[in-house]
Amino acid sequence: MIKVKKRKILLLPGDGIGPEVIGEVKKIIKWFNDKKSLDFEMDEDLAGGCSYDKHGSPITDEVFYKALESEVVMLGAVGGPKWDDVEFSKKPERALLKLRKELKLFANLRPAICFEQLVSASTLKPEVVSGLDIMIVRELTGGIYFGEPRGIKPIENGERKGINTHTYTTSEIARVARIAFDLARKRSNKVTSCEKSNVMEAGQLWKEEVQELHDKEFKDVELSHMLADNCAMQLLRNPKQFDVIVTDNLFGDMLSDQASMLTGSLGLLPSASLGAKNKDGEMRAMYEPIHGSAPDIAGKSIANPIASILSFAMALRYSLDLDNEADALEKAVQHVLNDGLRTKDILSDGMKEVSTSAMGDAIISKLQ
Repeated sequence: MIKVKKRKILLLPGDGIGPEVIGEVKKIIKWFNDKKSLDFEMDEDLAGGCSYDKHGSPITDEVFYKALESEVVMLGAVGGPKWDDVEFSKKPERALLKLRKELKLFANLRPAICFEQLVSASTLKPEVVSGLDIMIVRELTGGIYFGEPRGIKPIENGERKGINTHTYTTSEIARVARIAFDLARKRSNKVTSCEKSNVMEAGQLWKEEVQELHDKEFKDVELSHMLADNCAMQLLRNPKQFDVIVTDNLFGDMLSDQASMLTGSLGLLPSASLGAKNKDGEMRAMYEPIHGSAPDIAGKSIANPIASILSFAMALRYSLDLDNEADALEKAVQHVLNDGLRTKDILSDGMKEVSTSAMGDAIISKLQ
């Protein structure tokens, strides 16, 4: 990416509660600019259902080119029942898929962290989830979501046939595995690679290529292989056995959602989608909370902005090379939780319920 465009942040609030939670991120970005003399340049535009309503497209070329020119894209959430009957190619979610594919954001990082203050919010026993800290690395631009041929076609006897193709290449597997190994070196130095090599040739290739990369470049990292269905079971049985999990697009979609619920609330968990670094060490990236647009609570000021705020902390760390600021923001969230402030989704006895904006303000006060 061109250096003169560094620190350009594109906000795409999207649909439902997206504008509310991204609004709190916007306040924090402004705080960093004002109080820490940082030089973030913010722009904001439409993506998802709101873009379809105005332009007839889930993302316009103009917005897409803005994303290309930005160092960080902050996405809220897209979609909702309002657009259920929209043509498939124009559904709100196509904006998200286009950004991932065309920006070449091939690695999705989804941490599943159980905050000490919220252990009781998990449906699992406290001793099972207390201290949980998993990083799931999901391949994002290949596999069955993008493979060809695909589609629905008529066949004999008046029936129809749906086709999706699960396909991976050596380079697609190696580049996402490399990110997982690099992350593990900064954590507990352990990677679990998940696939279905017992029934899928693409899964067998995945296992072989991850092992080959490990043996060539990452012998110092502990590597184990696990069938994806077993991983789903183990996440419920003994989730703390995992450090970094690397897996394909389909299984990563499922396993990361499952892991997120170990923590008690989707409203707490961020994600990062990263591209390859260029010769200057710069990369394109998009950051978003893992929760959906939650149209049932949109406009009520009860949405939890913590996942979006922590997504911005990931942006500070991975895209903007501001580890100290990322640490400060994450600690501010912890301090607010220590003070007993809760949005409705994580409210428990003895805690104080606050609105979306009040939570954002409280986190800013802890930054100060």
